[in-house]
Amino acid sequence: MEGATKLTTAYLVGGIILLGASAVLAAQVYGGASLPQFLAKRKRGKRKPVRVYMDGCFDMMHYGHCNALRQARALGDVLVVGVVSDDEITLNKGPPVTPLHERMIMVGAVKWVDEVIPDAPYAITEEFMHKLFNEYDIDYIIHGDDPCLLPDGSDAYALAKKAGRYKQIKRTEGVSTTDIVGRMLLCMRERSLGDTQNHSSLQRQFSHGHSQTGDSNNTGTVTKISNFLPTSRRIVQFSNGKGPGPDSRIVYIDGAFDLFHAGHVEILRIARELGDFLLVGIHTDHTVSTTRGPHRPIMNLHERSLSVLACRHVDEVIIGAPWEVSKDMITTFNISLVVHGTIAENMDFLKEESNPYAVPMALGIYQQLESPLDITTSTIIRRIVSNHEAFQKRNEKKEASEMKYYESKTFVSGE
Repeated sequence: MEGATKLTTAYLVGGIILLGASAVLAAQVYGGASLPQFLAKRKRGKRKPVRVYMDGCFDMMHYGHCNALRQARALGDVLVVGVVSDDEITLNKGPPVTPLHERMIMVGAVKWVDEVIPDAPYAITEEFMHKLFNEYDIDYIIHGDDPCLLPDGSDAYALAKKAGRYKQIKRTEGVSTTDIVGRMLLCMRERSLGDTQNHSSLQRQFSHGHSQTGDSNNTGTVTKISNFLPTSRRIVQFSNGKGPGPDSRIVYIDGAFDLFHAGHVEILRIARELGDFLLVGIHTDHTVSTTRGPHRPIMNLHERSLSVLACRHVDEVIIGAPWEVSKDMITTFNISLVVHGTIAENMDFLKEESNPYAVPMALGIYQQLESPLDITTSTIIRRIVSNHEAFQKRNEKKEASEMKYYESKTFVSGE
């Protein structure tokens, strides 16, 4: 009778009746715990995704911006990015080169970005910080190790630091919007002097980083020369690390992709939609200089390659792609379609005997795509040239703070 009682005793566990024999089995399945204990433990294992926030102007977006976003994303599961409004940039730094809608396209196309907030404030105010924590469910606010000061000299992230919800990443060396604008202002000044030989030599210096000291201009300020030091690790960090499948439709597009802008992003997006894998050829500095003049490119080959690699629409790049798309190249990379946009620096190549797309055209695998935006690298340069006095003043203010940063900077681990 006692044995029968034990056998018929029921265990009510989480609404499920387990007989004695089943209870033994349940204990084995749930590791010695009851079902409610097991479910509670499993629920604790499914932690809430960590949401991190990073903001910025992202003006003339470059690989330094992208690397900052990559580092920020590594500190959480979801990266929310605030893009500062045009008015806020003008008030705190001077006029932006690229308007908000273009900067939104650029930020949204970065492969590590999950959500984008337009018209973010330049400084983290108490009201906006509460909005981030309560409406956007942000856990941490991220910024680089370089100081971000308001016009009154106060720290733009002071409130986030005080709240204990601030994390810092390492600033990417060798580039900033100030550097890039400075390169173009320097180009413009040298070109106006009519010294083509000196200008060409100067361009080679700041594009290839032969000088580390900078060039003093006639205002007494210093335009920094590019000191970007490419490493294989950085390329790996930006790469998807995956090749195309055996049956993938591979689309190829090439170009200089100098001063990577919203027009580039949009044509890459359309190209990617035509296949399974987008391969992008980045022309060498020599090719760009030969086809577009001695003052180009503004960014060197490795800088341009990283900017393109950071784009979510791009699967792989050829660093230093040939000018002509040959039959051997098409075979080597198993290219199914070669494309080119309708908006480019120079479309005369279609009329020349040395048409770089003659082979894919003859094979019937060339397609010209309607470019969504009427923007080229020259468009960006013209914006700066037409308002060079305002940008010169902006750079003078920024150069002073950047020089101070470089003089006092210390090593920050992690990238």
